[in-house]
Amino acid sequence: MRRLPFALMAIASALLVAACSGGGTTPSTGTATSYNGRLANSGIAHPKFLRLYRTPPHPPAIKHKITGAQIARARAAGWAPLSSVPAFPNGPQTEILLTDGTVAVFDYCSATMYRLTPDQNGSYLNGTWSSMPSLPGGYAPLYFASVILPDGKLIVNGGEYQACSGAETNNGAIFDPVANTWTKVTGPSGWSEIGDASGIVLSNGTYMLGNCCYTYQALYNEASGGWTQVGNGKADTNSEEGWTLLPSGNVVSAEVFSEPGAQYYDPNANQWDSAGTLPNNLTNCYEIGPQVLLPNGNVFIGGGDQYTALYNTGSNSWSAGPNFPVVNGAQVDMADAPATLLTDGKVLMATSPGCYNAPTTFLIYKNGKLKQVAGPPNAPNDSSYNVRLLMLPTGQVLEDDGSGDMEIYTSKGRAMPKARPQITYVPSTLSRGSTYSAQGVLFNGISQTNFYGDDDSQATNFPIVRITNTGTGHVFYARTHGFSFMGVASKSSVSTQFDVPSGAETGASTLVVVANGIASRPVSVTIK
Repeated sequence: MRRLPFALMAIASALLVAACSGGGTTPSTGTATSYNGRLANSGIAHPKFLRLYRTPPHPPAIKHKITGAQIARARAAGWAPLSSVPAFPNGPQTEILLTDGTVAVFDYCSATMYRLTPDQNGSYLNGTWSSMPSLPGGYAPLYFASVILPDGKLIVNGGEYQACSGAETNNGAIFDPVANTWTKVTGPSGWSEIGDASGIVLSNGTYMLGNCCYTYQALYNEASGGWTQVGNGKADTNSEEGWTLLPSGNVVSAEVFSEPGAQYYDPNANQWDSAGTLPNNLTNCYEIGPQVLLPNGNVFIGGGDQYTALYNTGSNSWSAGPNFPVVNGAQVDMADAPATLLTDGKVLMATSPGCYNAPTTFLIYKNGKLKQVAGPPNAPNDSSYNVRLLMLPTGQVLEDDGSGDMEIYTSKGRAMPKARPQITYVPSTLSRGSTYSAQGVLFNGISQTNFYGDDDSQATNFPIVRITNTGTGHVFYARTHGFSFMGVASKSSVSTQFDVPSGAETGASTLVVVANGIASRPVSVTIK
């Protein structure tokens, strides 16, 4: 997030040292050994001494009147508004797809949450909203790590802000969708902060969480609630960077505080190693853009400046991508910005000029080229950091910017056949309220799909089960859990359990498995 001008860094260091040090204690292992403004043994400037917190970091004010022509362009481009949006206290922010097909939406800077449920025809545009339990203990994070675990639960950790005050909190919570309850999660031992660090589920199902202010990470054991600290070889802190899961199971990250370097984490060796050097420095005001795993297995990174880069996972090497355009006389970039891999293999992304400025310009990346496309009506009032993009099981993209206007983008492209999940086994007769297992290939899709970085984690590389009654056409999502694998672009056979809803209509139906918004071929089933 924003940083102080250089002249004010010394003042910032004096004011923030007590808050960042947590009394001066540090974990017993890891690269950093003090909070003296630099990371010991690394020479890297500590990011928190350069930070300027937004005051307050609320959604943008409506400064530009939305014209009828802008609305018409947005509608023609495939954007459509949700029929209703609840009265969020401060405005909607992070959107998380749950394994029953519903979407959990966090509020800016409060513990309030709402759930979006598609209607009986499977429409999210006309879906209904309901309140979710509030986060526990007054936990009200903004810019935090969040992932879906293999058992279908949602876990969140940290937060750059707590109730809109700069905090680098080490709080956390886990949501059980069956019990419909949140439970507090204690952070790794000795971590006085987690902040806006990244989080990711590795291919083997292990959740890895970063620390905003140090070079290490921790692996979570859900059964015990304990953490194991890792991070050998990490060159810089975890703040501001993104983590992208590769088909190999490794995790690649372009460095922000050791730019223009890059590293990859090998879970088998529990070690960070060099991923080469980027062709250009992609950081600007200590920000970088999203890292998108493409259908060809390579990674596209949007810079916080005018540059982009492509990572060849086979050769562990980099090449320059297309530069971002100049729009209306201003150079756009992705200094904190979302991107989503569309079902046709294109990448939808939000850009804006400089750091934290409006307006937002939407671009499409495909085959080495960038093309400008119309954005939602409120784009003139947005900076890219306000925008969130989430791939839905319908293949559409849910967008919010903190305002009351939430939109859905429908791409005109055809879904990639090679990314289609394949069901190899599912029982032909299913009883309402019972749990079954499905097996197949590409149940986790070919990518994490939704990318932003340290401020927003929305990966959807897990299977969704959708049942459609043949007679009525009504749609029912079965909660999935017990994922045998969490890797991407794998041709290995995997499995998931799913719970047939007790309210599902009986009779002849079809069942599909959806990953990355792409549905398998339907299988005929009978619901009893």
